[in-house]
Amino acid sequence: MLNSIVEMFSYDFIVRAFIVGVVISICAALLGVVLVLRRNSMIGDGLSHVAFGAFAIATVLNLTPLYFAIPVAIIVSFLILRLNQNSKIHGDSAIALVSASALAIGVMAISIIKGVNVDINAYLFGSILSVTTSDLVISSILGCIVILFFIFFYHRIFAITIDETFAKSIGLKVNYYQAILAIICSIVVVIGMKLLGSLLISSLIIFPCLTSMHLFKNFRQVIISSAVISVICFSVGLIASYLFSTPTGASVVIVNLVAYIICWLTSKLK
Repeated sequence: MLNSIVEMFSYDFIVRAFIVGVVISICAALLGVVLVLRRNSMIGDGLSHVAFGAFAIATVLNLTPLYFAIPVAIIVSFLILRLNQNSKIHGDSAIALVSASALAIGVMAISIIKGVNVDINAYLFGSILSVTTSDLVISSILGCIVILFFIFFYHRIFAITIDETFAKSIGLKVNYYQAILAIICSIVVVIGMKLLGSLLISSLIIFPCLTSMHLFKNFRQVIISSAVISVICFSVGLIASYLFSTPTGASVVIVNLVAYIICWLTSKLK
């Protein structure tokens, strides 16, 4: 098995996928703690459907999918925030409204344009072969930005996550930080869905946080452990997908699920 793992990392596309996956895992885990505690965890799922629609339209129009999907996802993330402020549309309703519409538009765009050969499964479930050098560069820059953002603005992030009203009362620009988190989340989802697909990328945001919350109660400990758990689960899932010839995205999600069940059982036994 060890020889197979060594052989696995002799392929350039797997090395690229591993680096991108580790960076995205860290970023998604950090964002996941904030989103889960703010009860906005499904925004990742909504943005992944938006990214699918953008990827499909870009493919049909012969545009670069990544560079088209990122600004679209950012714009839609602001739209979701705006809808959340609407007295008639809140939370999950806003996300469902936008995500279902984007998914339908993407499928329709592919189906009505004849002569376009598009593998929808690669968008829905991810493809390790689709990770490019530009994805590696963008994800590396993104990882540095996200980590530095959480380090330098930790106390502000803690305040707006735990008690938004209190954060506003002490003069924090809550909307400003929400906008930054929305932009980062959009980029993470768009890049990450190339590995896990639009149907599975939200698991990187949700699972590590829920798993670490069974082990720790302190906010700082949850953030750090979420990042560690996310990286470990992704690494194990990627290696398992290579050794057993299983889909990468599904393998990573199943490993995250197993980790969650183990930690849940451990907390119950304690």
